[in-house]
Amino acid sequence: MRYSISLYAEGDREVSLEEVVELADAVATLEGIASGYGTMGYGAQIVVEADNSDAAVDVALEKFATAVATTSLPAWPVVKAESVSEDDDYAELEDQIP
Repeated sequence: MRYSISLYAEGDREVSLEEVVELADAVATLEGIASGYGTMGYGAQIVVEADNSDAAVDVALEKFATAVATTSLPAWPVVKAESVSEDDDYAELEDQIP
């Protein structure tokens, strides 16, 4: 199953636009987007395949760390990780249709 995982790492200085662009490039192959410009951290939302939500977060943490390592960003600790499966996402949309 495919999961969309949102990850956020927090640190001790403001993140620059150039660093967020580097991260966006690094997560692009993971169907990812990056954020964090002007904040005390950086994050990404990426898509991974896994059997369940916990496994998806584990896979995403590894892929995120690998992506961050290709940038000039420091390897700050991930303080937040959220998971949404495609099934959950579609169910939410169906509930909103009258």
